[in-house]
Amino acid sequence: MSITNEIKESFRKGTTLHKLIYLNLGLFLTVQIVRIILFLSNSYDLFDDFLNTLAVPANLDVLARRPWTLVTYMFLHVDFIHILFNLLWLYWFGTVFIQELGLKKLLSTYLLGGLAGGILFVLFYNIFPVFSQFRESSIALGASASVMSVVVATATYQPDRRMHLVLIGPVKIVYIALVMFIFTSMVDFSVNTGGKIAHIGGALVGFLFAYYYKQGKDISRGFDRMMDQMATWFKPGKQKMKVTHKRSSNDIEYNRQKLDEQKEIDQILEKISKAGYDSLSAKEKELLFKMSNKK
Repeated sequence: MSITNEIKESFRKGTTLHKLIYLNLGLFLTVQIVRIILFLSNSYDLFDDFLNTLAVPANLDVLARRPWTLVTYMFLHVDFIHILFNLLWLYWFGTVFIQELGLKKLLSTYLLGGLAGGILFVLFYNIFPVFSQFRESSIALGASASVMSVVVATATYQPDRRMHLVLIGPVKIVYIALVMFIFTSMVDFSVNTGGKIAHIGGALVGFLFAYYYKQGKDISRGFDRMMDQMATWFKPGKQKMKVTHKRSSNDIEYNRQKLDEQKEIDQILEKISKAGYDSLSAKEKELLFKMSNKK
């Protein structure tokens, strides 16, 4: 198997976390290849034009012509250190996030955090007079807002979970997330202001998602449905899939299955009454949501 095929196979079989990392790395390598080609062809002045087609602009007129940048910007990196730290944070906290909240919610939190960060960046640069002289040329790029959303969501949902830090030892992730947010989003706001505004947008989404999810409310459900619908557009074949629920081969088997399902729900409800909703695993919460939608 060639290296290309191995990469494709790894991407296909990888989790949502792995795919997000691969997408960021893939676009980073593409940017570097374009950068080298433009340099060697003595056309390096076109590099900024290339970046502008993928980075989200502060200028509303330009954004109206490039709406896709609200998505592409959250996978776009130019500097190695920038992507290195973003992907390290995404991997560390994404791993914990998946254990507590599941794979599908990781994608929702990443994308919604990135969208919120991009939108807040554009709003600030068009509302506050201090940015008026920079509005025409300012752009935002990088996964920081999306990563911040994942970090804050994880820390909000499971604040007492601990991570082992080199030379320090085990530390509650809520403290790690808080220090990360303060130093990357609040300290010296005059430097990388656009990026810090985007961080705040991502952090806000992560906090709200986890806060309401702990209470049994999934504010990302509508977004998930929209993403599922969009995913069907890219599936091969034009025939629509019709979902039906068939009974088992006989009524006895069907009734047995329904009884097993009810027992499982009863166990989950009993667990909630004794230890609270937070004690449920991601699988149990997903089952509870599914059964609620059937009723």
